[in-house]
Amino acid sequence: MVDNSNNSGGNNGGGNNTGLAFIVGGIVVLLAIVAWFVFAGGGMAPETKEVNVDVKLPEMNAPTLPPVEPPTLPSPSPSN
Repeated sequence: MVDNSNNSGGNNGGGNNTGLAFIVGGIVVLLAIVAWFVFAGGGMAPETKEVNVDVKLPEMNAPTLPPVEPPTLPSPSPSN
């Protein structure tokens, strides 16, 4: 018997390619929708938050130190 089928060209599994095209197309559409929500915020208004910061610290006084007298140096002795 002679097999007359030619597998070197023509329509080999064309139905499989169509199914793959739908799967890839669906993934592309899904990624486009996710990108829209990530980058454009999806049309949602951002929440406004009230920030109230109080930076008043209690006043601190430096401690008072007793007065210090400078040291006295001995007078130089005369040289002979």
